[in-house]
Amino acid sequence: MKAKDLKNSILQMAIEGKLVPQDPNDEPASVLLERIREEKHKLIAEGKAKFPKGGESVIYIGSDGSPYEKRVDAKGRVTSDKCIADEVPFEELPEGWCWSRLSSFFTKMGSGSTPVGGRKVYQDEGPMLIRSQNVHNEGLRLDDVAHFSRSLFSRRGSHVLPNDMLLNITGASIGRCAIVPNTFGDADVNQHVLIMRPVLQIVSGYLHAAIISPLVQSAIMVGQVGATKEGLSATKAADLLIPLPPLAEQRRIVGRVNELMPLVEEYGGLEDAREALDAALPGRLRKSVLQLAVRGGLVPQDPADEPAGTLLERIRGQRRQLVAEKKMKAPKGGESIIFAGSDGRRYEKRVDARGRESEPVCIEDEIPFEIPEGWEWARLESVIVLLSGTDLNSSQYNDRHEGIPYLTGASNFADGKLIENRWTVEPSRISRKGELLFTCKGTVGEMAINRFDAAHIARQIMSITPYEYAMLPYITLFLNAMVEDIKSHAKGVIPGIERNTLLARLVPVPPLAEERRIAEKFAELLTIVI
Repeated sequence: MKAKDLKNSILQMAIEGKLVPQDPNDEPASVLLERIREEKHKLIAEGKAKFPKGGESVIYIGSDGSPYEKRVDAKGRVTSDKCIADEVPFEELPEGWCWSRLSSFFTKMGSGSTPVGGRKVYQDEGPMLIRSQNVHNEGLRLDDVAHFSRSLFSRRGSHVLPNDMLLNITGASIGRCAIVPNTFGDADVNQHVLIMRPVLQIVSGYLHAAIISPLVQSAIMVGQVGATKEGLSATKAADLLIPLPPLAEQRRIVGRVNELMPLVEEYGGLEDAREALDAALPGRLRKSVLQLAVRGGLVPQDPADEPAGTLLERIRGQRRQLVAEKKMKAPKGGESIIFAGSDGRRYEKRVDARGRESEPVCIEDEIPFEIPEGWEWARLESVIVLLSGTDLNSSQYNDRHEGIPYLTGASNFADGKLIENRWTVEPSRISRKGELLFTCKGTVGEMAINRFDAAHIARQIMSITPYEYAMLPYITLFLNAMVEDIKSHAKGVIPGIERNTLLARLVPVPPLAEERRIAEKFAELLTIVI
């Protein structure tokens, strides 16, 4: 059960008489109501309250066992008397309880208004204007309270007194209710908040619990005016039915609610933490699995596998052949070869097109972690071809499906898939089917395999193709594992990474057979994790 449901259950039990035991020695609620009426009559006589419009409500149980309501005018004359069995939400109340309209407990039920000039006249100090966002079931929140000049306030009767009850009557927060602290300062309410001034403050705690209970909250929602749900009128609020326990039981109920609610809040905090963990866990597990994959911990090594060194030498042979055939340029600075020296540390040397080697340089401080036997370190430039995109001008592309897709950036990427929304008949930077596309500007690090036969890529995208195409699934895993670090190297107002940010990155290269096992295991685990 969620914390909100648990809280509602407690409140519902409270107003149904199921939260604390009844005591037959308690003074009945009917006696309390009579005392409230007497006090209200006294205040009316003193001019401190007005007689209820439509007469005073008195609800009683008739000889047939059904609830009836009579209305009594200022002269004590009964103006109406009718059965309200179809109005009461549950048939039987506990012994000593009775039904009453919400208006019976208050000398005042009225909303306020906004100062003349509205928001423009709000200021940093002066009387407070309590708005619906300040009213919460747990109490008033005044961190964003508005202030105004008393001279600009045109509405009388909207002044707030300590121990008043405030009820939101419009908007998304309709039904929220708070009791004004007894040390409260100078304040008024706006038109979205109803002031309810209790005849006897002793019933306020229970009334607050009743108002925020599912029973009364449901009635408030039903009582909103019109199909457009404009809000709850003071008249509708006054007519809300409240199940009233004896005063002694009210105190027991409020005490029990006050004991339980902190526990519910604690439970809610744990629930929120669990939900946050549940939401984050797939992502965390995915990252953990990716790290295991590129560190050699996802699948066991097989000494029978062809070593990664042999794979890298084969790729270097392919690159030399392409250079010889003038299908690619010799790497600037020479071909990178990383090896372990006799001292156990890693070194890098460069070999030019004529086979001349540079002096080895120790790169041990660049090595991020240890790799298994049979694996090798390499620069990403040594194993992939990287194609940078270029932008087309507006006359070179269309939205009429003419030509091949024109991919401009992260907007074309969605959950590892590509979306086409522009096309061109004048392509120049073409990515072919099966290549890995990587966004390098704006939103950096979005990835997807190109499923189009051909697509023009803009400068926000790079296309990645391993020389040994079977390495593509592993290279994709590696980039996913490193993507946050890659993003951290983005520069500029519109963040972007340079080609060398990828090309110079060290990649741990497993034997090709192990790369396949890693990719297969990751795909299997992904269906479980997500």
